[in-house]
Amino acid sequence: MSSLSPTAALSILPADFTGSSPVPPLTIAIGNYGLTKPLKDGTVRIGGRKLEYIQVDPIVAAMRRMARGLEFDICEMAFTTYLCAKAYGKPITAIPVFLTRNFHHWAIFYNVKSGITKPKDLEGRTVAINRGYTVTTGLWARGILHTEYGVDLDKITWAPTDDEHVAEYKAPANVDYSNRGKPIADLFLSGKVPAAVGDVRVNSPDIQPLIPDARNAGFAYFRKTGVYPINHGLVVKDSLLKAEPRLAVDLFHAFQEANKIYLAHLDSGKDLSPADETAIALRQVVGDPFPFGINRSEPNRKALETIVQFAVDQKVIPRKFTMEDLFAPGTLDLQ
Repeated sequence: MSSLSPTAALSILPADFTGSSPVPPLTIAIGNYGLTKPLKDGTVRIGGRKLEYIQVDPIVAAMRRMARGLEFDICEMAFTTYLCAKAYGKPITAIPVFLTRNFHHWAIFYNVKSGITKPKDLEGRTVAINRGYTVTTGLWARGILHTEYGVDLDKITWAPTDDEHVAEYKAPANVDYSNRGKPIADLFLSGKVPAAVGDVRVNSPDIQPLIPDARNAGFAYFRKTGVYPINHGLVVKDSLLKAEPRLAVDLFHAFQEANKIYLAHLDSGKDLSPADETAIALRQVVGDPFPFGINRSEPNRKALETIVQFAVDQKVIPRKFTMEDLFAPGTLDLQ
């Protein structure tokens, strides 16, 4: 395990103890990933603060609890959920730390008996969505269908199988919630829907990915556009950021140090999990598989500008947000 860099060491020295009453621990809900392990096992600390890691399985349940009830001080959050929450005035703000990323060409499926042979054939059909319309994977998949394959998204009826994390959200007219609560596998196998987007797991030879060789199609998308899609970010309560202005920077440096430790683990080539192997494959194409920050990080800026544009185009948010709108003061120039 690598040692701390001088800068990171300074960022995680205790700074919040003044000899008065003990500072209560911060509650934090994040998933179990290679880059979060050094935080959860105590190797890396955040500004000398005590943290209480809340285990929530699956982690998407924590995102809903944060968007609806502000249950945690710090929380992992799917980025489209964050955009939607921001649009509805939820008092949370992100820092430029991105915990999960992926390409989403794999996330579009169809029934081979439906007559669909290409993306444009989805027009005029009902396409199911795993979970809500505002799920980040669904947003990226729809954006790819539109920008890369010329699909008119307004000519499709989108059928979510769950409600939205942000309860106040009002979907556009071509979103039909009548299939909420119905397993997406049942919708597919019954023939009620000919296609779906999202993490669709149906054990049937009739259900196939619509985009052939999706992995390499995603890599080609990156080489063409420079966009390395962001899935999950990190948000903090606004009240906490106001009370502790340096917390956002301390969080950034701590996650950055944890990421360095994780990358060293990948370099070692030892005890690699399937997720580690995926990160290594991504690294060969995009470089750092988990780049943080915005300043001088072109892949992050392009990904953020793209996801914001997709969210506007798909009527998830009413207007574009700037980087200053989305990220905590003092974090935009961190590298």
